[in-house]
Amino acid sequence: MAASILIADDDAVARRLVENMVQKCGYETIVVDSGDAAIAMLTAPDAPVIDAMVLDLVMPGLDGMGVLAKIREAGLNIPVVVQTAHGGIDNVVSAMRAGAQDFVVKPVGMERLQVSLRNALNTSALKGELQRIRHSREGRLTFADIITRSEAMAGVLRTAQKAASSTIPVLIEGESGVGKELFARAIHGSGERKTKPFVAVNCGAIPDNLVESILFGHEKGAFTGATERHTGKFVEASGGTLFLDEVSELPLAAQVKLLRALQEGAVEAVGGRKPVRVDVRIVSATNRKLLDHVKSGQFREDLFYRLHVLPLTIPSLRARREDIPHLLRHFLARFCAEENRTITGISSEAMALLSQLDWPGNIRQLENAVYRAVVMSESDQLGSADFPQAVAHAPVLPDTHHGEPLIIDPASHPTAPAMISGSEIPIAPLPSTGTLAMLTRSGEMRPLEEMENEIIRFAISHYRGQMSEVARRLKIGRSTLYRKLDEAAASDPSNEGDPAN
Repeated sequence: MAASILIADDDAVARRLVENMVQKCGYETIVVDSGDAAIAMLTAPDAPVIDAMVLDLVMPGLDGMGVLAKIREAGLNIPVVVQTAHGGIDNVVSAMRAGAQDFVVKPVGMERLQVSLRNALNTSALKGELQRIRHSREGRLTFADIITRSEAMAGVLRTAQKAASSTIPVLIEGESGVGKELFARAIHGSGERKTKPFVAVNCGAIPDNLVESILFGHEKGAFTGATERHTGKFVEASGGTLFLDEVSELPLAAQVKLLRALQEGAVEAVGGRKPVRVDVRIVSATNRKLLDHVKSGQFREDLFYRLHVLPLTIPSLRARREDIPHLLRHFLARFCAEENRTITGISSEAMALLSQLDWPGNIRQLENAVYRAVVMSESDQLGSADFPQAVAHAPVLPDTHHGEPLIIDPASHPTAPAMISGSEIPIAPLPSTGTLAMLTRSGEMRPLEEMENEIIRFAISHYRGQMSEVARRLKIGRSTLYRKLDEAAASDPSNEGDPAN
């Protein structure tokens, strides 16, 4: 999903020109004709996510300066590029003091507007990353710090937000690298215990003979090497949240004592004489199906039901590909700042390639790929060649119209047809004939589903990957469009088994 830009201008002609330029830059647009409409759009309860704004300064009613003032009052962190036909120094100074990110003079050229928007989005991403890091260190991470635009994540976020308002035990399941600890920290930072400790324990990284000591503490001299008294993670987290990561890796002996601690609200240190009362909120996580461990006898059933009160399953990155461009922008901004690099962005071809990959390591793998690219790149823009591991595993998309495979990376396969550099879901283009064959070579009617898939692929090619425009022109919802694309990919026989066979 491309970044969404709000355009506010009372001049219909200028508004349309800016809208066309913004769309050609690869962004989605939302257009309003007044300052009041802009504020209403930004502050509505069901307001769409807006990444940046192009604001005309001179408008009847609420003008641009008034809009900037209301944005500041509402505490919104949206980067604003202001534009006006009156480019005096006083206007520039006033707009910048009021919070504008950049200033352009009408009529603005496409290159100038593109640079302004790119810089505004990069600056916003960097601010978001710095805020996220600061909140994580201070234990104040919230759901607003989670980068997602995916419908697949919407239900998970709603459930997690409800869980945050109580002390209900939460079990977070998901593949490695999807952000389970981030969710745990957001649950803690959004609840009543946010001012209390958040203590994380990786159960899979603790030696079996030290699990009880680390979780419940030990007295001095309780065993060989216990030269000092240790309170344990339960006592450390008392009043706050204890996050048990990879809880499925706990040995059975420790599971028994953990169950007793949860039932009685008290822990007994190794070598201790009496239990210590604790008040902790338990959030646990695993990258395995915990129920499968119960069935195999590796995890106690009674403990499972103690932890599995409110389960959350975080989708893998390949199930929410629309998040990839936004994650890329945030990671790029952070690593450029950390490594003191002046990389302006990621090419549309590289963005298309990265959005198509499965990323088995999920967000962590994507983050590391960007880190490597920033360190190793020798240009001011990241391209496909800066992601060699990704290029090596680039998928081959079948062209069902001609029966020949199309390689997604044109740089490494110069004879392949050019890739549509869409900002959402890349797809190999069909020939621009505008015709649809309705009969097979044997003279029979082609299946309706096959023709529908070809129409959708042609529309994505024709509108250069702008999925909102595709859905609008085909008169279907965006969710329906994505569902049909997923169904087409799932039913493609070439996606089954080893493609080499």
